[in-house]
Amino acid sequence: MSDAPRPLDRWLPSLVFVAALAPRLLLALTQAVEPVWDGHYYHFGARRIAEGHGYSDDAVIGGVLRWHPWCHYPVGYSGLLAIPYRLFGAGPQVGPVLNALLGALAAALVFLLVRRIAGRSRGLLAATLVACSPELLLFTLLLMTEPSASLAPLLAALAAGAGLRRGRPGLGAAAAGLALGLGTLVRPQTLLGAPGLLLLALDPRALRSSAAGALRVAALATATALAVVAPWTLRNCRVMDGCALVSTNAGWNLAIGAFPRATGRFETLRAADGCPVVTGQVQQDRCWARVGIFHIKEAPARWLGLIPAKLSNTYDHSSFAAGYLAEAHPRRFGGERREVLRKAMSVAHGLLLFGATLSVVGAPWRLQGRARWVQGSLLGGLGLLGLYLATRAAAPLWWLAVLTPALAALPLPGRPALGGEARYLLFTYGALSVTHAIFFGEDRYHVFLTPTLAVLCGLALRGPEPGGSRGAVEGG
Repeated sequence: MSDAPRPLDRWLPSLVFVAALAPRLLLALTQAVEPVWDGHYYHFGARRIAEGHGYSDDAVIGGVLRWHPWCHYPVGYSGLLAIPYRLFGAGPQVGPVLNALLGALAAALVFLLVRRIAGRSRGLLAATLVACSPELLLFTLLLMTEPSASLAPLLAALAAGAGLRRGRPGLGAAAAGLALGLGTLVRPQTLLGAPGLLLLALDPRALRSSAAGALRVAALATATALAVVAPWTLRNCRVMDGCALVSTNAGWNLAIGAFPRATGRFETLRAADGCPVVTGQVQQDRCWARVGIFHIKEAPARWLGLIPAKLSNTYDHSSFAAGYLAEAHPRRFGGERREVLRKAMSVAHGLLLFGATLSVVGAPWRLQGRARWVQGSLLGGLGLLGLYLATRAAAPLWWLAVLTPALAALPLPGRPALGGEARYLLFTYGALSVTHAIFFGEDRYHVFLTPTLAVLCGLALRGPEPGGSRGAVEGG
């Protein structure tokens, strides 16, 4: 049940933004480091765009230095970073300051989402989890795409939900599609979220029309997202050696997750692995896609057997930010400090995963009869699972990532009403797991999901809302 409105409520999103921004700005202004690993390429791409060269580099072709277009990495983050680079230069603090603003925006969006669903107090709790997340704080210093990409599903859920509640589902769907289209330019898999808005639009408390209305919302959002991406796709068709929707690393990633040396995480592909002769980025990516499909068909059992390792690499620990910073500045972030940061991030991430699982569990002390027994047993079982995971040196936290969307799909008596926004975010949770089960896993990929996990934590262990006839308790 939502808290009673107060005059302060209108200012709370801004206060949350400022509170989350302060520590991030402090880090950005005092701890900025040289971009390394993939961050080097995003930084380089942003500089090229800011300097008026487009998303490109200069390559020696036929003994002549020529302009050479890129699209191996998605353009979105470099394009966004190019704006402050153009205005203020490409100094080491510029990117982290942009990241600080994006991180603070994520905390405010999480607050707005949870307040809409479950009230002010839970919204503040969820926003605090984002504001204080060790991993998200450290990612302020990294020129990486995950924090900016994480905004897209939050914006989409807010926009589509607002449109449905205000009787303007088309406008909400278009706004959600715009957010997802921009997110797709940062992280191509974000496009998968557009059809998932069907689950949001099927919320009986928000949509009065038939299921056809929900299909229209999902279709309009998908079409809008594709329209946002289309100019970049046409650019690729014009200047590259073939058409690419956003980038040319899907085939590459499929091969990494399927070829004989695959381990479930990133491995460097060599020409001897199947593509010895390539003439361009698109042709190369299509070649690697064929290699990946070939190996999946040749050894499907082995490919399926790698799924636990892929999900483990995605969810079981948090180390990328600490490794990036140690690589960029060994004296400041290396050695024992790296391990301390890694442990702090991993513990916080594990708690978020467990808290998110409780979003689909009803508070048994607020239920009666069979619903109390079912939800009490579920809570007890999850408690035992949490204790088991906490005692493991290498805990398989990916079990929680698989379990949460699965539990959400079961019509268990006493489960709290998830609402359209929560169902949609649970869909993005499951989509992330499916994506990396197909390709490969790395711990930085779960950072895209961290604000979503905070939203779900804010919905943990709710009881039935007053007026249960409105569908406040599902499956009961």
